[in-house]
Amino acid sequence: MKPEVYSILSVIIVSLISLVGIFFVLLKKDKLNKIILFLVSLSAGSLLGGAFLHLIPESFEKSSSGLITSSLVLLGVILFFIIEHAIQWRHCHIPTSKSHPHSLGIMNIIGDGFHNFLDGLVIAAAYFINIPLGIVTTLAVILHEIPQEIGDFGVLIYAGYSKKKALFFNFLSALTAVLGAIVGILFAGSSDMFALIAIPIAAGGFLYIAGSDLIPELHKNQEKHFSINKIIGIILGILIMYGLTFLEVA
Repeated sequence: MKPEVYSILSVIIVSLISLVGIFFVLLKKDKLNKIILFLVSLSAGSLLGGAFLHLIPESFEKSSSGLITSSLVLLGVILFFIIEHAIQWRHCHIPTSKSHPHSLGIMNIIGDGFHNFLDGLVIAAAYFINIPLGIVTTLAVILHEIPQEIGDFGVLIYAGYSKKKALFFNFLSALTAVLGAIVGILFAGSSDMFALIAIPIAAGGFLYIAGSDLIPELHKNQEKHFSINKIIGIILGILIMYGLTFLEVA
């Protein structure tokens, strides 16, 4: 299949992840938080592994200047920092409660929609570098989206949305990934430079999300049992990305 087809199929799968929240709505809060914390740690490991084992090495391999590539990775970190502050949206994964408040409703939908648009853009760019890199990027995004979408669903329920409306708006914001992929296909299809620039920037974004949003979330619970599970989750996420390096070789 062509990279365009892979890109659209991948973002459709990513968008469908937004419906995962309904499967967790009946769980008790304590049990839900335990599951989410493990998924967050798995997500952190997969984003770190995806950046360091796939996106950054691929960027250096394709680039004629290591300094430019490193600068683009740093630019990615800064851009995601600016974006997060510009739209006043924090990339949080724990459902809203009185002890864990969020900016509610429409702000969450807008912020998540913009983030999903970027996911689609990055996935398309990765597939135009090569198919294995696109698959790796898609998997990293999926592992990250699962706890994110559970958290978003919880935010909308807390904001007063019915379950049906929360699912609908969560899915609607997730569909912006398809729009992002279409934009990515148009740019990557018309210029090889787009993918070469987008991938190191995406790597910087992965590092920012893992380091600024996910890992700090894991520090909030210091119980020994949780700490072991979080370490296992991070290592497992990295190992999954390491295993996928053999896909690129093949």
